[in-house]
Amino acid sequence: MVLLEFSMFPLGKGESVSPYVARCLKIIDDSGLDYRLHAMGTVIEGEIAQVLAVLQQCLEELATDCDRIACSAKLDYRKGASGSLSGKVARVEQQLGRSLKKGV
Repeated sequence: MVLLEFSMFPLGKGESVSPYVARCLKIIDDSGLDYRLHAMGTVIEGEIAQVLAVLQQCLEELATDCDRIACSAKLDYRKGASGSLSGKVARVEQQLGRSLKKGV
């Protein structure tokens, strides 16, 4: 399993890009993969082919009416691991002995 964190948005479409982000989030949500949206991007958990397919679908969706798109992405692969999306946060909270603020 991998975690893919990415941020994708069009350039030249004004200050607010939330309508474009929402289009990507529909694709992510429809994928059935576990994900977390946060203020600066989204993290998706799944098999490498699945998360890369979602990334490609988001790009293709925005490319329908955007001439330039910026994307930053990072992958975290850990052999045999699953549930890392919530597990990583839980382990840090356990070390601190308290809950931390999290995106919903």
